[in-house]
Amino acid sequence: MAPRPAWKGYLKLSLVSCAVELTSATDHSEKVSFRVINRKTGNTVRRQYIDSVSGKPVDPDDEVKGYEIGGDEYLLIEEDEIDAVQIESSHTLSIEQFVDRAAIPQIYFDQPYYLSPSDEVSEEAFAVIREAMAKQKKAGIARIVLYRRERPVMIEPFDKGLLLTTLRYDKTVRQPDEIFDGLKKGKLDAELVELATHIIDKKEAKFDPSGFEDRYEEALLELIAAKRKGKKPPVAKPAERPSNVVNLFEALKKSLGEESGSSGKSSSGGKKPASARKPTKKTTAGKARTSA
Repeated sequence: MAPRPAWKGYLKLSLVSCAVELTSATDHSEKVSFRVINRKTGNTVRRQYIDSVSGKPVDPDDEVKGYEIGGDEYLLIEEDEIDAVQIESSHTLSIEQFVDRAAIPQIYFDQPYYLSPSDEVSEEAFAVIREAMAKQKKAGIARIVLYRRERPVMIEPFDKGLLLTTLRYDKTVRQPDEIFDGLKKGKLDAELVELATHIIDKKEAKFDPSGFEDRYEEALLELIAAKRKGKKPPVAKPAERPSNVVNLFEALKKSLGEESGSSGKSSSGGKKPASARKPTKKTTAGKARTSA
């Protein structure tokens, strides 16, 4: 069964427009999910809103959204009042500007969606917009109302269609200096950096998402299978936590040796890296070197 579109409307570039639909690029339907069960009866449990003061269940007709305006005082907002809030871009995805994709920091990317024409009449206009964006190697910036909320989005050519990625608002993103401001920019030992660089070269590979497996999901399925057969569920051994490196040079050199032994690839064309040769200097504390 084809996935249901999350949104339908019009993609607009200046005076050119076409009918499009938005489909989530991710699928979570196959994930293991659980229901809450009454242990005593074996029956499923349903959630119910309870009045925080009286302790009595609240009838669905009496449930209403409230916005706190101070203390325990709330302003009641009805559903039809929320539905009446109209935003200009509710049914139109109007591309406002074009930017270099690389100019958008990765931290602003949120949820990906596939954007495709929703009927045959719109296919030509859609293809023209897509081809022009691909030729100019630009990403479009627009706004869309999705699940009642207006969201900034980035649109870019992807396969035969377009990929729309919702973007986070700037005020919701923590700036890096909030976290990294305390990090000092000291001068690093060039030989240590060279060792780490060779380790990276040894581990170089092509990105293949099919190689990633959800090990937690697999463990849950093993647990369920064991319980159904009346067997004792498997217990995973906790992984040993690595300790802080005391001698950074020796740790890097050992890592390089292990990577060289596990891979026939050589990024240095047979040339022995300077960092793998016998060191001639000694430093103190965490950088102390020993003779090879």
